Amino acid sequence: MLTPAFHFDILKPYMKIFNQSTDIMHAKWRRLVASGSTSLDMFGQISLMTLDSLQKCVFGYNSNCQETPSDYIAAILELSSLVVGRQHRLLLHCDFLYRLSPDGRRFRRACDTVHRFTADVVQRRHQALSHWGREAWLKSKQGRTVDFIDILLLAKDEDGQDLSDEDIAAEADTFMFEGHDTTASGLSWVLYNLACHPEYQERCREEIKDLLRDKESEEVEWEDLSRVPFSTMCIKESLRLHPPVTAMSRRCTEDIKLPDGRVLPKGNICLISIYGTHHNPAVRPEPQVYNPHRFDPENSKNQPPLAFMPFSAGPRNCIGQNFAVAEMKVVLVLTLLRFALRLDQSRPVRRKPELILRSENGLWLHLEPLGPSREGQPPAPRS
Repeated sequence: MLTPAFHFDILKPYMKIFNQSTDIMHAKWRRLVASGSTSLDMFGQISLMTLDSLQKCVFGYNSNCQETPSDYIAAILELSSLVVGRQHRLLLHCDFLYRLSPDGRRFRRACDTVHRFTADVVQRRHQALSHWGREAWLKSKQGRTVDFIDILLLAKDEDGQDLSDEDIAAEADTFMFEGHDTTASGLSWVLYNLACHPEYQERCREEIKDLLRDKESEEVEWEDLSRVPFSTMCIKESLRLHPPVTAMSRRCTEDIKLPDGRVLPKGNICLISIYGTHHNPAVRPEPQVYNPHRFDPENSKNQPPLAFMPFSAGPRNCIGQNFAVAEMKVVLVLTLLRFALRLDQSRPVRRKPELILRSENGLWLHLEPLGPSREGQPPAPRS
């Protein structure tokens, strides 16, 4: 039912949103650098940017959350933190005790904030759809970006029934939570890896300059995404070395015989380590080395299909992976065009797996603006 929400024709108009959200983030970075803050935590900065993009793509709503505080965004960030904190405290695994605890009360308040926001958007959109009728509603959307709520409102279940408001809100909430942290992690780590390897960073930058050389503005378009092969290799190698989601679980649908003769019985739930698979020396020689050339088409054509699975694998893989990759490419292209990245040697990086793969004390990089920027400016007039 949800697959149409991620069809390329739906994703293409989101490119403008990705560009705009990145422009806002970069304008903020320039102000911070000008005021003396040359080292910034990529996780904190990029998380707000991905949340900004998602609110626009999921709800068609601009909260300006990169510049001003938002109760909804604060609630999402708090819920993510509370979920991780609960995992590490055994007594709080009991729902009854958790509800009585201070964290449990904070969790309930934050949930109420998120659910109120989503329910309000869905209800107002549903009322508009009922008022206009399906055909007039679709006609009103022609030439405009269709957001995730629109797709869900028009979806039918296997019995041809519309989704309930509760179903729509649940899907929208899931995409907001799953879609911001994971993409922010993937982007933060690729910027970190390129800061560690200035030679790869510079090669990406030259590729990006060639791509945008004859453009009137710095806006990345859908067709450009396939024209940055080396930058794409750098993203893939970063997702291998630092996969945002480090593990997944699957229930066995049949008995599975392992190479040593032991059998995983049907019905068993298995935890599969994405991180372990990506770092398996039997699959990847020198697995701790960041080497984008692993993903050169010549070098990767004989790799087993499950040797690389940052978005999971099989029929239950990540439905939003094309959305995430498109956003990552736009942000990487514009960031390397406008900034040089260097490690902040005073803040060592130590990996920390939570809901997603983070860095223990943030991921701090020095930023150096590269010349005047045209972010957010209209195209120059033709001569």
